[in-house]
Amino acid sequence: MRHQNRTAKLGRKGQHRNAMLANMVCSLIQKKRITTTLAKAKAAKPVAEKMITLGKKGTLHARRLAASRLRHQSRSFFQGKPTQKGKELRDKWRLEEDVVRILFDDLAPGFKDRPGGYTRIMKLGQRRGDAAQMAILEWVEAEVAADEAKD
Repeated sequence: MRHQNRTAKLGRKGQHRNAMLANMVCSLIQKKRITTTLAKAKAAKPVAEKMITLGKKGTLHARRLAASRLRHQSRSFFQGKPTQKGKELRDKWRLEEDVVRILFDDLAPGFKDRPGGYTRIMKLGQRRGDAAQMAILEWVEAEVAADEAKD
């Protein structure tokens, strides 16, 4: 019996599951919306919401905790080719791929007045190959922020 066991196994061992969820949340932070199976979306939702809660705190300790959970080096991690211009590549990487910076500087301030419920899951239907239930996981304020950016 699985009484009071909340962790969805997702057919993976613990380390693989944690790495997969970290990658999914990193993709969600970068792309603002991901399409995945319903079970994976339900498993990734609490991780994403906890990252926004850390982002709202904004402290150095919270940044380090987020970087650790997302398996992503905070701020200083960059690997570029030595023949390319380093500063331009670092700035581009920081703006587009540094998920800790995006989380703390771009996403979390938009949720500062919201007490919770930062993500939503929208069901899509069944996948054609194996009939798995598909879903979209996205930020709740995503379209509000996108509309403000267009104006």
